[in-house]
Amino acid sequence: MEFVKNDLYCEITNIDEYAGMTVEQFLRDVLLYPKKLLHELRMDKGVKINQEITPWRHIIQKGDSIEILMFKDEEYGVIPENLNVEVCYEDDHLLIVNKPVGMDTHPNKEGQLHTLANAVAYHYQSNGISAKVRHIHRLDQDTSGGVVFAKYPLSHAILDKMLADRLIKRTYTAIVEGKLKEEKGTINAPIGRDRYHPTRRRVSPNGEKAITHFQVINYRKKENISIIKCQLDTGRTHQIRVHLSSIGNPLVGDELYGGKTKLLRRQALHAANIKLTHPFTKEQIDVNIPFPDDLEKLMSEKK
Repeated sequence: MEFVKNDLYCEITNIDEYAGMTVEQFLRDVLLYPKKLLHELRMDKGVKINQEITPWRHIIQKGDSIEILMFKDEEYGVIPENLNVEVCYEDDHLLIVNKPVGMDTHPNKEGQLHTLANAVAYHYQSNGISAKVRHIHRLDQDTSGGVVFAKYPLSHAILDKMLADRLIKRTYTAIVEGKLKEEKGTINAPIGRDRYHPTRRRVSPNGEKAITHFQVINYRKKENISIIKCQLDTGRTHQIRVHLSSIGNPLVGDELYGGKTKLLRRQALHAANIKLTHPFTKEQIDVNIPFPDDLEKLMSEKK
């Protein structure tokens, strides 16, 4: 299939393999429209076959093209603000940006500025895009790296489900104190709130399931630090920070979870790579996210 944005519509061609399906089956089973969005699309009379509004019971024929009302204008939902963030990937359906250190992913109260969502709204505004800002996942304020945004309701619904099904792979680079006992391993330990601290989390038998995979990339004896890669099977708050602290290797600079070294003034954690299958074109998206200057400097220093 080929997808082309045509004003408010997405035109889909090369759909011969779906000949014999009804329009409704195609929307539900191929494009994975959830019930709520299907209902809205039906109410909007938002489907055309060969440029003509067509009943949903219509049988798709070879050579047909479908146009779907997919890009309706929306309010941003946050105040656009020029914060000059780096776009690492973008098409008509999704956006991946590099969140700087010290920036919230989204506002925590109405009217809040200086967040990644405000920057994305400005990017949309500057490029003539009228879409609500929808993040698929978040990063801690002092964690840098890639964050995925969905531009419109359907891509949001599909990407949300992909995240829940662990089909969006996020690889983090972390710098931790000390030498890990194993070069490669998995930390499988539930995480819950710390009753004695309002924001801290801890490993707890009554917490939520949390699984972190890690691999050591380099150990630097002089500073007694290890550079590692981590992948998550779950997305608990502070998961990497809690798990690595729990095995005696807190992140460099992470005072909340026991970091003692003064090599960095914030936790040394960066969402360095994002891999996913595009929700529509099915192409493989593999995006490396550039490191911020402080981490780049620390990682490149000689042993």
